[in-house]
Amino acid sequence: MIATTMPSRRTPRPVAPKDNPIALALQGGGSHGAFTWGVLDRLLEDETLPIGGISGTSAGALNAAVLACGWVDGGRAGARAALRAFWLDVASQQSPWRGGCFGGPRGLAAYNLDNHPLYAWQQQFLRLFSPYQFNPLGADPLREVLQRHVSRARLEASPIPLFIIATAVRTGQPRVFERADLDIDPLLASACLPQLFRAVQIDGEPYWDGGYSGNPALWPLVYNTPSLDLVLVKINPLVRPGTPDTPAEIADRVNEITFNQSLVGEMRAIDFVNRLLAEGKLSAGSYKGLRLHMVADDAGLAPLQGSSKVNTDRGFLEALHALGRAAAERWLAAHRADVGVRSSLDLRGTFLAPRTAPGRLAPG
Repeated sequence: MIATTMPSRRTPRPVAPKDNPIALALQGGGSHGAFTWGVLDRLLEDETLPIGGISGTSAGALNAAVLACGWVDGGRAGARAALRAFWLDVASQQSPWRGGCFGGPRGLAAYNLDNHPLYAWQQQFLRLFSPYQFNPLGADPLREVLQRHVSRARLEASPIPLFIIATAVRTGQPRVFERADLDIDPLLASACLPQLFRAVQIDGEPYWDGGYSGNPALWPLVYNTPSLDLVLVKINPLVRPGTPDTPAEIADRVNEITFNQSLVGEMRAIDFVNRLLAEGKLSAGSYKGLRLHMVADDAGLAPLQGSSKVNTDRGFLEALHALGRAAAERWLAAHRADVGVRSSLDLRGTFLAPRTAPGRLAPG
């Protein structure tokens, strides 16, 4: 089991960077993963912030793999260049959603596709046909993109341990792909939404999107890296105001809740062990003290609906990248000194407290 250290009121002491590598936990969320691209772009600029491992799911897995391959080619600068090349390649692919909705509002909300006629037709089509019917050959355009930016040899050579999460279809359990078995197929499996793509077969086992079982999984970082500071890059909203009342809104919210449950469960376990340690019911020497941090921008991403996750318009991806860089900049300014010293995430208030709207605790 794992535990976090409690936040302290003491002034942070200077700590040698080599003593405090961070572990990154990267959520999935389709094209919203460009927000994580922006976060990573800024964090990689900080030469004093070593990375001890990355756990990634879906788009988070793709970001992790591209970063690792770029690092092999050219260190931090190579990783930043690789991420940019990958996301611009994604944006260059032909898409019926280019430019967002017709007559949509200004700002990020213009990239929601709920009112796009082709998107509405697609959703109706997907209710009638599965990818086993409309895509019998299992074509996946993401495979060709990944083959241009990721290779097994570079994944194996990367000094950064990767933990890529996919969900076993038959058992519903997560599988963690590590250095020895990482390749294109595990990345496609981690990003495989079953409504759009056939399950990815690996060693005779079918796999779906890792978000169903870990978005992302924290425990591989805890048990398999020396890092005591874990930084969650969150793009999936925990809270949305109001009650969904259209089929699309209901389906989107169900997916968000489903994809968050494994993460909330891990956070609950961490909090439970932490309280037992604080009460002296467990031996502190037997448990790993984990310092938790989070980079997010719930307000900035709030205008986006689930439909925007399939929008790969270049302007949209670059806007998300800018939001991510700004969020990382704010986190570094406020909490860089906490790394190696204390948690900067209010775990209980963020993940476990009942809420009625973003940023407001429920009464009672």
